[in-house]
Amino acid sequence: MDLFQKCRDYMEPTLAKQAGYYPYFQVIDSESDSKVSIGGRDLVMLGSNNYLGLTTHPHVRERAAWALEKFGPSCTGSRLLNGNFNIHEELEERLAAFVGKEATLVFSTGFQTNLGTISALIGRHDTVVIDKDDHASIYDGCKLSYGKTVRYEHNDMASLRKVLESTPDNGGGVMVVTDGVFSMEGDIAPLPEMIALCKEFGARLMVDDAHASGVLGPRGEGTSAHFGVTDDVDLMMGTFSKSFASLGGFIAGDADVIDYIRHNSRPFIFSAAMAPASVGACLGALDVMETEPEHRENLWKTVQRMQSEYRRMGFDTGTSETPVIPIILGDEMLVYAFWRNLLDEGVFVNPVRPPAVPAGRALLRTSYMATHTEEQMDFVLSAFEKIGHKLGVLS
Repeated sequence: MDLFQKCRDYMEPTLAKQAGYYPYFQVIDSESDSKVSIGGRDLVMLGSNNYLGLTTHPHVRERAAWALEKFGPSCTGSRLLNGNFNIHEELEERLAAFVGKEATLVFSTGFQTNLGTISALIGRHDTVVIDKDDHASIYDGCKLSYGKTVRYEHNDMASLRKVLESTPDNGGGVMVVTDGVFSMEGDIAPLPEMIALCKEFGARLMVDDAHASGVLGPRGEGTSAHFGVTDDVDLMMGTFSKSFASLGGFIAGDADVIDYIRHNSRPFIFSAAMAPASVGACLGALDVMETEPEHRENLWKTVQRMQSEYRRMGFDTGTSETPVIPIILGDEMLVYAFWRNLLDEGVFVNPVRPPAVPAGRALLRTSYMATHTEEQMDFVLSAFEKIGHKLGVLS
């Protein structure tokens, strides 16, 4: 059979477009903020991870422009060879101090950070234990490693204990990897309980803080700081494409561990270094996080209001505790119908179906920013209530 035949037979996107229910690759022709322009229409953006709203912050843009002007648009090579600029090391030093670890290493993308960290550390005789709802990059990092991968039920500490108890001693080590904030339903990993289990069974713990960086913790340091357990978490991973208003990722931990990853991570060694403008934006975002707490404060005011209002109306928002608030509808076609109606009303959300969520748990993923206004949230709530009644979701 021709290798490309499966491509020609792949009709799902075409059929969805013909039916008017294709939600992906929407063309945005404005900056990324609480309001975006699509097809000449303004929509309230509830599909972004721009939690602190820093994509429009003047200082972040100034730092990005400064880095572009001073260092140019590209490093043209890997950090290992010719692409290691002084601003990369400045960012790493500042991030380590910010999250409370000895050292950090920055990667060109967040996805690459998980690939590069897990595959470098997990060898042939090692075991990596992951939450069933962990991000795809964690799954792929496990695939890229030579170790054994075992899953436990989502945020279920009895299940994690059972897995750790049954993990054979192959002469290697064990690392548990979890999202700090889970990206689809907005719930938080129970780190204190996980730490106790890891210590009991001699396992290391890595936390993916992609959706927690800038959001959780006293200054936005992440999930570990939120629980006050930073010293007990071995590795902290974060991304720059969300609260940091940039592109890239980092891993933070003990200096000797970070140095090992620096010299053994193939995704890091064989990729071009993070672009200067992206580094500059990250440095600017760090400046803002450290000196302007009002952005986090505004974000949480909006989150608390929206969580309360959705639940008051009767929507199922699961166990969300963060700026990611799911509207769980279950039926996939109902999700697409609700998405289409919201788009027509002027609200942009993300429809999510299996395998991104478990079967029977299809949902609308909504997420919130510090720059959302009261007027915008009034508009969103009115649209949700109207469509909820129209489609029979609300009684």
